[in-house]
Amino acid sequence: SENSSVTLFREYLRIDTVHPKPDYDAAVRFLERVGTDLGLACQKVEVCQGRVVLILTWQGTNPRLRSILLNSHTDVVPVFEEHWTYPPFEAVKDSQGNIYARGAQDMKCVSIQYLEAIRRLKAEGKSFARTIHLTFVPDEEVGGHKGMEMFVQRPEFKALNVGFAMDEGLASPSDTFSVFYGERSPWWIKVKCMGSPGHGSRFISNTAAEKMQKVINSFLAFRESEKQRLKTDSSLTLGDVTSLNMTMLEGGVSFNVVPSEMAASFDIRIPPTVDLKAFEEEVAKWCRGAGDGVTYEFHQKCMDQHITSTDESDPWWKAFSGVCRDMKLQLKLEIFPAATDSRYIRAVRHPAIGFSPMNRTPVLLHDHNEFLNEQVFLRGIEIYARLLSALASVPPLPAEG
Repeated sequence: SENSSVTLFREYLRIDTVHPKPDYDAAVRFLERVGTDLGLACQKVEVCQGRVVLILTWQGTNPRLRSILLNSHTDVVPVFEEHWTYPPFEAVKDSQGNIYARGAQDMKCVSIQYLEAIRRLKAEGKSFARTIHLTFVPDEEVGGHKGMEMFVQRPEFKALNVGFAMDEGLASPSDTFSVFYGERSPWWIKVKCMGSPGHGSRFISNTAAEKMQKVINSFLAFRESEKQRLKTDSSLTLGDVTSLNMTMLEGGVSFNVVPSEMAASFDIRIPPTVDLKAFEEEVAKWCRGAGDGVTYEFHQKCMDQHITSTDESDPWWKAFSGVCRDMKLQLKLEIFPAATDSRYIRAVRHPAIGFSPMNRTPVLLHDHNEFLNEQVFLRGIEIYARLLSALASVPPLPAEG
């Protein structure tokens, strides 16, 4: 008696695409099978060895118009099974209809909701002027460097002629639905401090540890100021402030040896309202203030700060928000606090919205016991069907002749 869309969702959740060895081949075979069943055209693009992007296409009646892109990633993050009530790759459904599995929220639900929305629209005999493309990409959970980042530079992506894209958002524990129109820029910085070495019994001057203490103090003082700003201003969300965390500390060879070098690594997420050049100058100042021999290097430095318009004069947003008003969905517009593949889509100048239709749902992405209720999942299919109808029917824009 289970709804067939729910059955399909649970089948997808049972495919083990967890890092570090995701079974991408099984995921692509599954999605290609569903796409073929729906009468969608299939294309596979190997962006690098072992990393395939699957494209499913529902051709519009006017292919010259810019298309709608529905993006989702096939990989999921690791699990600690001892903390799970049910095995994380069995997609167990409890008596309340909660489906427990890694990827239930992030983001295999959205992949199936896209497909089932198209199934519903096709069954109703609908067709639209604009083409709808679905892309299923690898490696989002490890930065997207061998997935969407490479794909957007390829001719196959350019041939999609994207006008507007949708990608993942977050669950919302309240009645509202979160909609993300931009992202913070992730910076991963490693600071190295060189100093005088020697025996652990002596008061050696100018040590690496003394310099590192100053570095850490400067970085964490800024962290505290941003934390307090978020705490005291109720109008701000996490995406509106710069988060900073020290995530690694390295150095030393023995208890009785003062090391000549120490290093600390920081994960920093910067909102699009911040002047990135000025912020890097601040980082350089913190390092200079710690003394000589203090250097920093970037392991990731995203400089793109494009945001997607949420002005009612924008035809894409007008179509999106109009459906939400008609369905009485309360929207909360936010900057995404982490990073998704949307940033690569925006970087090549395409508007993109992050949206996962999961309200009244605890935020459990990357957490133990990740679950999604089947009724929330099914409601999401209905929401996407309405959104696709509106977006794929946006009238020709001036640039489209």
